Amino acid sequence: MADDNANTAPIATETNSTEASKPEYIQDKFWDADNNKVNLENLAASYNSLESKLGSRTEDLTKQIRTDIESEKLRNVPEAYKLSVPELDNSIDIKIDKDMPIVQWWDKTAKDAGLSQDQYDEGVKAFIDNAVANLPNTELEQQKLGDAGKERVEAASMWSKKHLTPEGYSAISALAATAEGVQVVEEIMKLTKDSNMPTSNTQVDAQATQDDLKAMLNDPRYWDSSKRDPGYVRRVTELYEKAHKGQS
Repeated sequence: MADDNANTAPIATETNSTEASKPEYIQDKFWDADNNKVNLENLAASYNSLESKLGSRTEDLTKQIRTDIESEKLRNVPEAYKLSVPELDNSIDIKIDKDMPIVQWWDKTAKDAGLSQDQYDEGVKAFIDNAVANLPNTELEQQKLGDAGKERVEAASMWSKKHLTPEGYSAISALAATAEGVQVVEEIMKLTKDSNMPTSNTQVDAQATQDDLKAMLNDPRYWDSSKRDPGYVRRVTELYEKAHKGQS
């Protein structure tokens, strides 16, 4: 009997060797072909270098943006700010000019901050609005003086114009803006009732209005023969001629 194993061919055994291959998303420079693995050191070094470059570019970009903003601000800053006072009611007397310390401070502050003319004007308006808000209420002050409050205020103002210098009138007009101030002026009027006419230029002398002249013409020292004051009459005449000079 023949040996069954004699004609039997040897069975070949396949050996599947799976070797690591480079993924498509890995660049050649980051692949270690000898060890068939990612070169982590090269990859990390490249990442750190890229991060450093991006950080540097971001910093440079930030500086450039800041420089552009400052340049834009400087282009909007005028050589000298123009002081424009908002229109106010005729009854409101608020003076503001470049010689005032607060205006000089605002000029410097606005310049240092790189403010435009419009922004400067907003600051001036805020100052004016605040000043107006703190002024006495004319109607309320007149009510405190009684039914003849308006007439008392006008009389105190007229007396101040006729007897005080422009500087004195400017100072006392602020006082006479309140009921208490008007009462103080009235006391002064009584104390000086029989005093001589002032020899220095008064507010009326400097700038007599038509209302001033009418008030002076209605003074008994002008029209009442029993109380007529020759010096007063001469002064009224001179002021009238001065006010109407060149109109005839």
